[in-house]
Amino acid sequence: MSPSASIDLLIVEDDPLDLELTMRGLRQAPLVGGVHVAHDGQEAVDFMLGLGAYTLRRDAEPPRLVVLDVKLPKLSGFDVLARLRSNPATSIVPVVMLSSSQERNDVLRSYRLGANSYIVKPVEFERFVRALRYVGRYWLGLNQPPEGTGFVTQT
Repeated sequence: MSPSASIDLLIVEDDPLDLELTMRGLRQAPLVGGVHVAHDGQEAVDFMLGLGAYTLRRDAEPPRLVVLDVKLPKLSGFDVLARLRSNPATSIVPVVMLSSSQERNDVLRSYRLGANSYIVKPVEFERFVRALRYVGRYWLGLNQPPEGTGFVTQT
């Protein structure tokens, strides 16, 4: 897939097992474009803002959804979320925080920084996959993005 190709979903996850479970859960999501995976916070910011290796994406439409782990190398999920919300080009992209943390402070911090949703990663395999299936169906199938944003919706 070319760097400027249409991307529906950005998954930001550094743990290979959690990434595999996330991908399994999102397999049935109604995708129009592709999926991109960033393995650390800095890569996610670069991808979203068209920086570094992703300069060809600078004028591309943002993904319709970002699934963002909280604990990441280089930049935390909180740092990524703050940068996305501070940039006009990415400020309204839906961001679902996905974390193993149930700490009240992590949940509050996510919402204060502008997260659209906070989901605790279920420990059980089937529950994890099912939770991500619901995320994909809702955000990529049912959710109506604001008009004039360039976001493509499934018809």
